[in-house]
Amino acid sequence: MPPTPAPSQPQPAQGPFAHALAGLLDVLVPATCAGCGADRGQLCPACRHTLATARPGPCAALPWTHAAAPYEGPVRRLLLAHKERGALRLAGPLGEALARAVRSALGPRTGQFPLLLVPVPSARAAVRARGHDPTLRLAGAAARALRREGLDARAAPLLRHLRPVADQAGLPAAERRRNLHGALTVRPLGPRPPGGRRPVLVDDLVTTGASLAEAARALSAAGLPPHAAATVAAAGADRRHADGPGDQPG
Repeated sequence: MPPTPAPSQPQPAQGPFAHALAGLLDVLVPATCAGCGADRGQLCPACRHTLATARPGPCAALPWTHAAAPYEGPVRRLLLAHKERGALRLAGPLGEALARAVRSALGPRTGQFPLLLVPVPSARAAVRARGHDPTLRLAGAAARALRREGLDARAAPLLRHLRPVADQAGLPAAERRRNLHGALTVRPLGPRPPGGRRPVLVDDLVTTGASLAEAARALSAAGLPPHAAATVAAAGADRRHADGPGDQPG
């Protein structure tokens, strides 16, 4: 007789309900720090300090994009915990870091006009699998942080995918650009953003810059060229410090 198959192991729940449950458990059950593993809550004071004191700067590949911190150490682990493991309470401090990158990218123009933070859209399949849209959540948190500083800022998902794209992980820069070219478009909202707001692209991470470049192309094609772009982190060496804002997108 054939061997009796072993009972299947229970699989972790997926989707919005799972993330809502994870968020509730995070509040009720003491958690270890997502940045370093210390038994001091989801974000320990040391990792919070690391995130809060990182100095934003422009990226080498896209000087008009500023990142709050390098994609390494606690910052990398915090972003992954928020994005892939539903650590939703990290959206606040990560959004504050993104807000600092927005201010850095705009430089002296910060506060001269109302802002609309436009997140680079996640693929619909990725949003379904994660149960939330991490970049849209960070954009909202960054807009709230900027409003607390007295700036007129809102976030809105202006962009959407026109077609499916391959997973970017592991693709070199040239293939990433080919994969994404023409993949994004602006949602039909009329000729200008609500209230005449100036768009600023935001994302959680910049690697080769292909996603931000395609998002900027799509906005510009709709007559809404972004005034700058900002991310929480930049991968590898694609980030440099500067005393002022980098060159702006044309």
